Amino acid sequence: MKNTCFILAMLLFLFLGINAQAQNKKWTLQECVDYALKNNISIKQTELDAETTAIGRTAAIGSFLPSINANASHSWNIGLNQNITTGLLENQTTQFTSAGLNSNITIYNGLQNQNRLRKANLSIIASQYQLTKIKDDISLNVANAYLQILFNKENLKVQNEQLTYDEKQQKRSEELVASGVVARGDLLDVKATVAADKQKVIAAENNLFISKLSLAQLLQLEDFQTFDIADVDYEAKPSATMLQKPDDIVEKAKQERVELKIARANLELAEKDVTIAKGAYQPSLTGFYSFSSRVSYADRIVGIDGSGNPILSRPLPFFDQFSNNKGHNFGVQLNVPILNGFSAKNNVARYKIALERSKTNEKQAILDLERNVYTAITNAKVALNAYEAATVAFEARKEAFNYAKEKFAVGMMNSFDFTQSQTLYVNSQSEVLRTKYDYIFKVKIVEFYFGIPIIENK
Repeated sequence: MKNTCFILAMLLFLFLGINAQAQNKKWTLQECVDYALKNNISIKQTELDAETTAIGRTAAIGSFLPSINANASHSWNIGLNQNITTGLLENQTTQFTSAGLNSNITIYNGLQNQNRLRKANLSIIASQYQLTKIKDDISLNVANAYLQILFNKENLKVQNEQLTYDEKQQKRSEELVASGVVARGDLLDVKATVAADKQKVIAAENNLFISKLSLAQLLQLEDFQTFDIADVDYEAKPSATMLQKPDDIVEKAKQERVELKIARANLELAEKDVTIAKGAYQPSLTGFYSFSSRVSYADRIVGIDGSGNPILSRPLPFFDQFSNNKGHNFGVQLNVPILNGFSAKNNVARYKIALERSKTNEKQAILDLERNVYTAITNAKVALNAYEAATVAFEARKEAFNYAKEKFAVGMMNSFDFTQSQTLYVNSQSEVLRTKYDYIFKVKIVEFYFGIPIIENK
């Protein structure tokens, strides 16, 4: 009994330990991206589309193979019916079995089968490009959401630190008011500041929760309440990519990014559609072969014996009839299109319009990529300038706040002016954090266009 209780206690302890470890799990950016790439619904749908295109390729290969079909039937004829074997009308019960095999193969149809196979191969490549694009977009979104959580975490720390400082200031002001050193109005200003700090902490906590919820939903996690990420201190360090010329980044993006590859693949698919449609103008040649045989079962009365009993004629054995009645039919069939209600012509015209649209889409994709790259470069530069300016402003606000603390401590500054200096200092801290993570993400986008993955496996 004691051993059983001990085992149950150990299992319970192990379960609680595993459960606590799962709840305390801190997700890294690499883990978030990997999990999203495996579980995101959009990626799964795109993977299903890729599987569908693979089936299309199998169907295109199958068009080169002959079609083979077998058939068989068995019937009963009762009464006056024609004997299928003899051709005579007879009043009898006849069973009839037939079997056959037929096959068709396309010898030539304007190279449509060959072009459909080439199109199927292109479709597979296009679907792979589309899957890559979806994964890249998800990675960017995850990285952005991850950095947003880090910003909200650090901003919450700043607000909590400021609240702790102001609460100490309130306690000190209460002592000074009690001793008559400062006026009661100064204490009320400090209390108002503490109340405002508590509101900022609550707002920061809400922003942190919403940012965690956004990333958890992006990862398709159900238990979002215990979701948290690892505390990583990313440095806003210079990027070697930003030292490249904008034109060089654009040219590298044209080689690396899948947006242009998708547009080019769609253009090639449209060209194949036109080629396939034009194949309908040409004659088609089809080979065919069929085999058939039949067997009948009937007892026919051919006479009367001396006792008055009917004399029956038995049918030949099954396989003898099957061999005697077998037949083969084979040949080739040529179809020459002459007039088909302009269907072939209209199909060609329709696919030519689609081809022109694909050409336009490719040009637009090039323009969009160029615009996006130049915009990303500009945004990264602006973000860097904003971060540097925020850093300078923070240092200045920090010095001003330290000076204000000294003046306030000796009574040379009232509480209102001190609170204003303190608010500007806290806001400058938050602005440094905001511009820091904004710069990190926007540099990531530029590097992404340059061919550097969002997350590099090392």
